[in-house]
Amino acid sequence: MTETDFILKDFSIENINNGSFTWKTPSNIALVKYWGKQEPQIPENASISFTLDACFTLTTLEYKLKKERQPELVSGSVVEMLKQVPLDTSFEIYFEGEKKKDFKPKIATFFKRIEQYVPFLKDFEFVIKSQNSFPHSSGIASSASGMGALALCVMSLEKELNPAMSNEYFNKKASFLARLGSGSACRSIEGPLIVWGNHQEIEGSSDLFGVKFPYKIHDNFKNYQDAILLVDEGEKQVSSTVGHQLMYNHPFAKKRFQQANENISKISKVLQSGDLSAFIAIVESEALSLHAMMMTSNPYFILMKPNTLKIINEIWDFRAHTNSDICFTLDAGANVHVLFPEMEKKTVNNFIKSNLMQYCQENHYICDIIGEGATSIFN
Repeated sequence: MTETDFILKDFSIENINNGSFTWKTPSNIALVKYWGKQEPQIPENASISFTLDACFTLTTLEYKLKKERQPELVSGSVVEMLKQVPLDTSFEIYFEGEKKKDFKPKIATFFKRIEQYVPFLKDFEFVIKSQNSFPHSSGIASSASGMGALALCVMSLEKELNPAMSNEYFNKKASFLARLGSGSACRSIEGPLIVWGNHQEIEGSSDLFGVKFPYKIHDNFKNYQDAILLVDEGEKQVSSTVGHQLMYNHPFAKKRFQQANENISKISKVLQSGDLSAFIAIVESEALSLHAMMMTSNPYFILMKPNTLKIINEIWDFRAHTNSDICFTLDAGANVHVLFPEMEKKTVNNFIKSNLMQYCQENHYICDIIGEGATSIFN
């Protein structure tokens, strides 16, 4: 599919006035990372992620037809009204119950990017109400779940205008739109494993949207566990947006993109064969490569904290002494995702409580599991 396949050409707002949609959309954790992109939100390399479950954003989009667009107030057809009154998308945003003016520029940019694909947006006034089940901007991909949820709400409104839309098209376009808000958001629509970025060995893969991993996943990776250790619940010093921009002139960028695409090939085989040792080697290397790019950019920066490194060393020591298949990965932040098979749940949870919890801010951590994607909440 190309960008033009997602442009809504024929629609009528004649029977739509007001209402709301709510979506519960999970975050995700990349196993092979993407770090570096081209405009408009095109990844420099393919990535693959586990969709999470307990870490999610709950977003409600309330919509109301603008007075200028209401048929009884303007003579002529709805089509003529659309031509006569050019309008911009208007909205308010509330997060955790508070109006958030500082969130508006990013949402406004998102709406501007997607308006050619969903031209009906300018005909409505919106109120966006959102909340997270985890700390915002702490490196648990809050923009992924947040933009994913908003894109799904927009698509629910489009489906009101086009009820014949298939579920497959709905999900692909939701992922396509979400990508234009936050790259990793395109991996939060479905689950449990999502690939984003064109890769010759992943059937159906695309730079424009995320796709479900198309091959049979080994039972070793079913119900995989993710304990997220909240080392630092504060906002990151350097945003992911800035971090991606610093890859433009990065001395190691080309080699990094090559490494990531090679790791997609490797992990694809591993996910099918069930080789946990190979999985650990790829996932941990990817996490450290991501942060190595941050530490060698210009200007350089470090998002890991001392306790991040302490947790990593504890995990390595535990694995060496117990032959556990526990491993770690990191997103663009200080927090540590501890990944392990379901069969080790009791053992690893005890290890977290006895050895790792002390390194978390106020002993906070989240027990999560690999999920199946976003769900619609009927109002």
